[in-house]
Amino acid sequence: MSDAIRSALAGERLSRAAAMSLVDAPLAGMLEGAAELRDRGHGDTVTYSRKVFIPLTHLCRDVCHYCTFAEPPKKGEAAFLSPEQVLEIARAGAEAGCNEALFTLGDKPELRYRAAREALEKLGYETTLDYLAAMADLAFTETGLLPHLNPGLMDLDDLKRLRAVSVSMGIMLESDSEQLLARGGPHFGSPDKEPQLRIDCMDAAGEAAVPFTSGILIGIGETRADRLSSLLRLRDLDDRHGHIQEIIVQNFRAKPDTKMKDAPEPSLDDLLWTIAAARLIFGPEMHIQAPPNLSPGVLPQLVGAGIDDWGGVSPVTPDFVNPEAPWPHLEKLAGETRKAGKQLVQRLPLYQEYALKPDRWLDRRFVKPVLDRIDGQGLVRDNVWSPGDHDMVPGLPEIAASDRLSPILERAAAGHALTEAEIVRLFQARGDDFRAVAEAADALRREVNGDTVSYVVTRNINYTNVCYFKCQFCAFSKGKLSENLRGRPYDIGLDEIGRRVEEAWARGATEVCMQGGIHPDYTGATYLDIARRVKAAAPDMHVHAFSPLEVHQGAATSGMPVSEFVRQLREAGLGTLPGTAAEVLDDEVREVLCPDKLRTEQWIEVMQAAHGAGFRTTATVMFGHVDRYPNWARHLLRLRELQSETGGFTEFVPLPFVHMEAPIYLKGRARRGPTFREAVLMHSIPRLVFHGLISNIQTSWVKMGPEGVKSCLNAGANDLGGTLMNETITRAAGASYGEEMPPEAMEALILAASRTPRQRTTTYDDAPAEQVRKSFGAAPLADVVNTPAARYDRDRRPQRLVRPGLEA
Repeated sequence: MSDAIRSALAGERLSRAAAMSLVDAPLAGMLEGAAELRDRGHGDTVTYSRKVFIPLTHLCRDVCHYCTFAEPPKKGEAAFLSPEQVLEIARAGAEAGCNEALFTLGDKPELRYRAAREALEKLGYETTLDYLAAMADLAFTETGLLPHLNPGLMDLDDLKRLRAVSVSMGIMLESDSEQLLARGGPHFGSPDKEPQLRIDCMDAAGEAAVPFTSGILIGIGETRADRLSSLLRLRDLDDRHGHIQEIIVQNFRAKPDTKMKDAPEPSLDDLLWTIAAARLIFGPEMHIQAPPNLSPGVLPQLVGAGIDDWGGVSPVTPDFVNPEAPWPHLEKLAGETRKAGKQLVQRLPLYQEYALKPDRWLDRRFVKPVLDRIDGQGLVRDNVWSPGDHDMVPGLPEIAASDRLSPILERAAAGHALTEAEIVRLFQARGDDFRAVAEAADALRREVNGDTVSYVVTRNINYTNVCYFKCQFCAFSKGKLSENLRGRPYDIGLDEIGRRVEEAWARGATEVCMQGGIHPDYTGATYLDIARRVKAAAPDMHVHAFSPLEVHQGAATSGMPVSEFVRQLREAGLGTLPGTAAEVLDDEVREVLCPDKLRTEQWIEVMQAAHGAGFRTTATVMFGHVDRYPNWARHLLRLRELQSETGGFTEFVPLPFVHMEAPIYLKGRARRGPTFREAVLMHSIPRLVFHGLISNIQTSWVKMGPEGVKSCLNAGANDLGGTLMNETITRAAGASYGEEMPPEAMEALILAASRTPRQRTTTYDDAPAEQVRKSFGAAPLADVVNTPAARYDRDRRPQRLVRPGLEA
């Protein structure tokens, strides 16, 4: 193995001299190094884009000697596809499940052909790029397909204009060798193939923040040194702007009726060498692509050389650039990918890193359509399910589990702490890897909890929906200071709280779970009064109440440390605290989602104080909005560290983001919740991460629905939470479940999952027999009284509103 390869594997960026030394590097060592780098960056995934190919025009002012796409005008044939033809192709693609509309066309044909100028004039456009912009806009507006444009050379103004109608663009560098432009060379007579012009175009694309595709074409007369030089020029561009989303290594194929019909094609070893060189030069993170239809029969070898993407594959249209090479059927492509030990996963025309940062890389009109289609990794959602929508529940994959993740799963089962990278890798699990994670978690669940599934008879009391915080995910809070003004603001009085508590006790409840908005008139005394009122109404009722945000606000408005306030809460009758308001414990997320709420360290400090005062609490995560897998991993690791220190968490509760009525989703700035795979994994992976520390993993029937719950019970969960009585927060967000699931229905659900039901208390003891008896066949709930919120009492209000996130 050469020094350059060893340097690349050590994480060093290859200097120009080191990169150029690869000319003489043995192929075996290059393949070994490239494969390792590929796996570091992309794991077991190979991506593709499901596209429809729209050849807007075959006219081109260039005359590349290997090309059959470009054609001169033909009598009786239209110079451009009509708008009707564009829509016909786009609609066929949309019906076939495509996400990408790939517009390919010749470079500025109107500069060479009168027929092109006349056709454009008849269509009502001055230039080909004008018409392209209109047709890309038409395809997106009418079908929702995301346009990717390959129109040839563009200046900065062109790029800015086309950025408004597309999500990505591309131009192949092909080669930076000037020799190819000489007489007899493949680019002779093709002014747009001047390397510097193409470099300038890509530089402008970076300035315009366009996710851009480029690459090299090998076997057209260039040397290996030319290829390395071309790759280095592309790397320089990406260093400046970070916009080069993929590098294509395309092998020349000799085509009939071209000047190069008899030219030799590059060998397989030559192609593998070039792919490996690209991976070594660009490192593990860059996406390296090789078109699968140009190398049939050897696709696993291409993966082994370092690619992680197959490019666009169309189930509808042929490859008009390489018409002699049909696309492989997607099932066959998936099979060939499996032979290489990888999984085929669909992406959008813009790669996942760019899809996850839409505010930087996309025109505003595309942000919501892109976010609607992606998961937390930025890849295409694999089904239409979202939390709170229980009509289309996919279930666990009916396939055998893989063993690729065995080292990580075995470490978790042994109780070892996993790293952030290992947890991220588990969240990336798909297909048979997904099955393996679920089965490993289920095995630990069986070891720790047996086949018993617990639940608690509880009543949720959300005492006010008035809140002065502006959490972007919340559809519950109301009032003029809140983010969302739908619905009537209310503020329940102590008498109504007491009535609901008494009714709940009579119906067999052992717990009341109480949280609400942060009303601007509330102080620490408010929370103490609520706790006392519950205990007065039902002395044996367990009070599970007050999020860390409420505790922090109560302490601040009372002018005392959190530690003293939690002591007073205990004296007032508080039994345990819900670990809500955590959302995602990573300030990168919180700055977008809830900037004025508790910061990560503040949330942890409240929990440390609560645990230090002898309180047990739950721990939660609310996920699937603007977050990514590394954020989830950090959240879990922070909870694990805290649990190792205090031992205060009784359970972990995943709360999938319900998007339907959430302000941040309605503004087009969030995904539509986690995918089903992600939601299940958020039950499985915590079972693995917290093994030996947190014994109970709860699944939310409100958010997952009955069928989703069954999958989670087979993937690490052992608890169904509460029967609820009057749950309103998730219903306000648009979920189709909420309100109440009585013990009869709860136990029927558990039995249907082939498990044994157990009614428990908040702290996981068996529920008292008398309360269990009363919980079955309980009388219907009386109508609740939600007292309309009065005007805010400025005389009682704290001198300032507590906004810990802005004060940290």
